[in-house]
Amino acid sequence: MPDNDALYDVREQTGDPEHASVDDVVELVLERAQHPRTEHRDAHLDEMMATVVDRYGTDPVRTVIQRVLVDHYPFRTATHDLEMHNVDGVRIGTAASQFLTELNAQHDD
Repeated sequence: MPDNDALYDVREQTGDPEHASVDDVVELVLERAQHPRTEHRDAHLDEMMATVVDRYGTDPVRTVIQRVLVDHYPFRTATHDLEMHNVDGVRIGTAASQFLTELNAQHDD
């Protein structure tokens, strides 16, 4: 993949107004953390984000999502200087990636 290709189809990377923005992803992560789905195949991601948001608050979660989706940080490195466990960076990055895919799929329908 060339260096200028987006790792994630997030609007800030692609310039495509049809792609979800980082703010869209953050809002969905926080919404799902507040109101986890119970009977959904990805309910575990919602529960995981609820735990992470409770543990660290919204600002560090937002920072990790920005670093992963836009700044190309690896999931573990995205927690640097945030007083957060590296594994929680993996959790946040995984959920954010999945929710970004979901948001972009909604635009394709």
